[in-house]
Amino acid sequence: MLYIPKESKRNIVQYCFCILVQVIKCKAAVAWEAKKPLSIEEVEVAPPKAHEVRIKILATGVCHTDAYTLSGADPEGLFPVILGHEGAGIVESVGEGVTKFKPGDKVIPLYIPQCGECKFCKNPKTNLCQKIR
Repeated sequence: MLYIPKESKRNIVQYCFCILVQVIKCKAAVAWEAKKPLSIEEVEVAPPKAHEVRIKILATGVCHTDAYTLSGADPEGLFPVILGHEGAGIVESVGEGVTKFKPGDKVIPLYIPQCGECKFCKNPKTNLCQKIR
C-alpha cells in the first residue's frame, strides 16, 4: 500500500478536480455546410454542467439521419454540426448532482428522452419509453 501524506492527498484531489472542470480539446468531424465534405478539426468541449455527463466517444456510427442532415434536405438541419448520435464511450467527467455514473464507466449515449416513471424506464429498457414519444 502506498502512503500519501495528508497534505499531498489534498493536492491530488484539487488537481483531479481541476482536470474534471476544464475545457478539453478533441478531434471531431465537423459539417460546416450541407453537401460539403466533413472537416476533421480540433474542437473545445466544455465541462459538464449540473446533471450532465461528458463522454469520451470511442466509436460512433453514421446513420441515415446523419446522411439526411448532411444532404441539406433536413429542414431542421443546422450548420455547423458534429454528426454521429450512435456512439459508445467512457464517462470522462460528471457534473454536480450526477449519481448514477462516474468517470471510467462505459456507456452508450441515448439521445431519446426518458420519463423515468413508466414500466420501461423502471426496468433496463429505457429506450422503449412511450411517454416522451
